Order: sequence, then C-alpha cells, then structure tokens
Amino acid sequence: MTDKETPTQRSYRLGQTSIAARPLEPALYLVATPIGNLGDITLRALETLAGADVLACEDTRVTRVLLDRYGIVTRPYAYHEHNADEAGPRLIAALDRGQSVALVSDAGTPLVSDPGYRLGQLALEAGYKVVPIPGPSAPLAALVGSGLPSDAFLFAGFLPVKEKGRRDRLAELSKIPSTLIFFESPHRLGDTLVIAADVLGPTRSACVCRELTKTFEEFRRGSLGDLAQQYQDATVKGEVVLVIGPPDYDDVPAAVDVDILLKELSQSMPATKAAAEAARLTGLSRRDLYQRLVELKDGDAV
Repeated sequence: MTDKETPTQRSYRLGQTSIAARPLEPALYLVATPIGNLGDITLRALETLAGADVLACEDTRVTRVLLDRYGIVTRPYAYHEHNADEAGPRLIAALDRGQSVALVSDAGTPLVSDPGYRLGQLALEAGYKVVPIPGPSAPLAALVGSGLPSDAFLFAGFLPVKEKGRRDRLAELSKIPSTLIFFESPHRLGDTLVIAADVLGPTRSACVCRELTKTFEEFRRGSLGDLAQQYQDATVKGEVVLVIGPPDYDDVPAAVDVDILLKELSQSMPATKAAAEAARLTGLSRRDLYQRLVELKDGDAV
C-alpha cells in the first residue's frame, strides 16, 4: 500500500462497455457488496471500487471474483480479524498519504458483525471522513422476505455459542416489542430454535432465511415450536439468518407497571440489585432498567 501501488486503470465494465471511474477524495469508503447474486452490486459501489487507491477486503479470493466480473483491476489487500492490528495502521497510513481507501466484507455491508468496525473507529479517531456506500444487507433482505413486522426491528448479530449464553441473551431480548434478527451457524440452527422456543415461547412467529439471493434461496416460516421440530435433526447447509417476530402485545409490560415494580424493589434492595431482579421478572434490559430507576430517583419519584 505505497504510492506506487495505486491502480493503473480506473474503470469498471458493464457488459462490453468500459466505464471510467473518477478518482475519489481521501476518505474511508465502506462499500456494500452482494450477499450472493453478483448482479446486486450498485453502480456507485462499482465506481468506488474502481476509483479507490487502496481496496481492503476480508478474503482477497472472494473479492477477486467480484472484481473480475466487472473488469476492475484494482489489487485487493487483506483486512480481517486475524491481521487487523497490523493491517489497520497501514490503511490509516494510506489515508495519511492522501489516498482513498475502500473497505468491503466478503458479503453485505461492512461493519455489520464484521471486523471492519475497528478500522472505521481508527479512521474517525484519526480525523478522516467515513463514507458509507449502501447496498445489499442480509439482515434487511431477511426481514423484508420473512413476512414478519418490519416497523420496528433489532439486529442482534450472532447469538453466543454456549447454550447458557444463548438462553441468557434470548431472555434479555424476550420482551422487546420488535422483530429480532440474528445470524446463525447452520450447524447450531436446530439447537437454537429449540432454545428459542423454550425461552420465547413455542407459538412465537419466526422465519429461517437461508442462502439469501442465491440459487437455493429459502424462506421457511412458522412458529418457533414448529421450526424447532423441522430443524432439530436436519442437516442444514449455507448461510442462515433467523428472524423472530415480536412478542404479543399483552406479553410486553407497560411502562407504568415497570416503574411501579422498580419502586417496590428499590425499597428493599440497592438500585443495582433492584434492576437485576426487575430484569429477571420482565425480561427487559438490566442496564435500561437501572437507568430508569436512576431517573425515577432523580425525579423524586421513589
């Protein structure tokens, strides 16, 4: 990533037509790339990939397939969780030299459950502009294809690997009045659905979204209980996004009821313990409940 390693040809190809890409101002560009179907790339993303002085990616082999498809000759450099401590400063140094840096993940939008978050923080701390180039996103594709409510949703990344961690995390999220979106390993999907049915209830609506935008794309909808039975002993292949609908309205504690509970608990125990007990009883976030208790005390409501 030196001055001599900038691209010699700033262009991309659509069909048989070669299109010139304009040089970019020095900044970190976060470029969303296809999650399966290479045709989902945006024109702005292509121009950014072709015009950037430096292109960083998770796996150069994966990114090379995309670049070759669109005739982009930029040489990609590896930036991933295993070399971030070394590669990150080199990319910031490129910005220091006045170069433009584009970052892509293997698929989808960088920084979403992705080591690119660290690079984005480094660039901001160094005072550089960070420019999102939006496009494909697996969580959003799963949400809109699931048929579940999309007016309020929470993307929660990957659930913990260990069973207790998964149970605890799902319990924390159980009362949130929003659709929940998770990435999940195909090898853990069956067990996760069993745990989710136990913690969230077997009648809660969900959708298993597999191989999004690819040849064998699949949306399997049903209750958590039904899906747990379908996948418990199944061999699952490909990338999976699990979407779980919000709880029934009656299952979500009203704000006034939560305030009353916090007041009662705080009469007999410290604020931290009161918040922890309220979290156990309601399924709400302990941190949020503690903050609410502090607000109630500050307002002389307790």
